[in-house]
Amino acid sequence: MINETSPAAVTTAADIHKKSAFVAVVGRPSVGKSTLLNRLCGAKVAIVSPVPQTTRNSIRGIVTRPEGQLVFVDTPGMHISGKKLNLRLLNTAARALDEADLVLYVLDASRPAGQEEQAVAEALSRNAENVNHKTIAAVNKTDAADGGGVVAALKTLLPALPEERIFKISALRKEGIEPLLSCLFRMAPEGNAFYGDDCYTDQEIGFRVAEIIREKAMNRLRQELPHSIYVDIADMELRGGAKKTLWIRAFIMAERESQKGMIVGKGGLMIRDIRLAALRDLKKIFDWNIELDLRVKTAHDWRGNDAILRKLL
Repeated sequence: MINETSPAAVTTAADIHKKSAFVAVVGRPSVGKSTLLNRLCGAKVAIVSPVPQTTRNSIRGIVTRPEGQLVFVDTPGMHISGKKLNLRLLNTAARALDEADLVLYVLDASRPAGQEEQAVAEALSRNAENVNHKTIAAVNKTDAADGGGVVAALKTLLPALPEERIFKISALRKEGIEPLLSCLFRMAPEGNAFYGDDCYTDQEIGFRVAEIIREKAMNRLRQELPHSIYVDIADMELRGGAKKTLWIRAFIMAERESQKGMIVGKGGLMIRDIRLAALRDLKKIFDWNIELDLRVKTAHDWRGNDAILRKLL
């Protein structure tokens, strides 16, 4: 009897069991979600800062292995706030939670579970499917604390979460990452990869440039100023030559005129330091020469401006 299956349609046993999943990374601010995402992906995908609420968008990082592909979606820290910008950040996190195949709930071993942890647990518990079949918990920063109290609180907050899906890790020291990834791959549904094997993020060039500049600014500015800025890529051009050059003109946008001087710094030293630090990172990411023209402008009260927030988020 003739087999009517064409060669192109033949599927190997290995292909049948390939896994793929979108994984929402959630948690309250400053638990180390972005650091963990970078460790999982083995490359810089999300910017990192000690300032809470550094992440403003759903950042995707991609891990591809023989067993399949996981697409991690780093979300803004879930917190309690009525400000317009913060409400949009909460909506971004909630949307990622609803759309994900799996949920990676990250907690901080060095801080007791508080009101915000309760809010995250309640967000997860709104859908029983989330906790019963989709959620894995990672208690991070075990290099700073044992995390036993946080694990006990987690069991109280989410009693339906099986103990074998709770992991103690240190993203900083790369400890506990492999068992966590193995569990995520086991729980992922069967499916084809969403991206090519060599992809570790799907971010556009302009977005990555803006985020790197914002990271360098946030890590050098103080008090409320880091939350009062965003980065606008005004112009970007890939120019030819023996080795291509990516030319960029970008503006750090301050909320008030009085903040511009702090960003520029005495004798222009602050903006120079931000520019050079950004250039160092950009040259590691892109295989081009990089030219960065960085300036400062004002966008008055932008955190209350719906048009700007729609553009950023």
